[in-house]
Amino acid sequence: AAIRAVRPELPLAVDANQGWSRAHFDAMIPVLQQLGVGMLEQPFAIGADACLEHIDCPIPLAADESFQDLGDLPAVARRYDIVNLKLDKCGGLTRALDLAAHVRDAGLSVMVGCMAGTSLAIAPAFLLGQLCDHVDLDGPIFLARDREAGVAYTDGLLHCKPQIWGHAGTLASPL
Repeated sequence: AAIRAVRPELPLAVDANQGWSRAHFDAMIPVLQQLGVGMLEQPFAIGADACLEHIDCPIPLAADESFQDLGDLPAVARRYDIVNLKLDKCGGLTRALDLAAHVRDAGLSVMVGCMAGTSLAIAPAFLLGQLCDHVDLDGPIFLARDREAGVAYTDGLLHCKPQIWGHAGTLASPL
């Protein structure tokens, strides 16, 4: 509510990190709606999210921990609207590109996220981000010190400095 009061125009997402009970979920959905939250990520623990198959949630739901590999996709497609792919969890950029295609073929939106990590970990995720509907690549922000040639965050864009790519050009992607 404090963020929304200061920046009412910004997209806002909530990551419950598998921490909600069904009662808490039911209580929070109207609050999140009132605040204009545009996405709720992983409200229930893996295995406890089957109830989502019977809920018509007005806020798009994103699977994170519930999607580990293609075998999870049928259940995830019945429960969620978005799949968050993290290169750290899925096996790297090549595997993430393959998974993104399968997720999209299943009719779901694709998101790229990250763990806390340096700009070197964000660079390949930045490439995947060009194909995604949602991008959350803020890992270096939480570090006391990043790599010398790190990414930069300016005006809602993620900028990969030329040193990351080994050439003089600069690339930018929406956060």
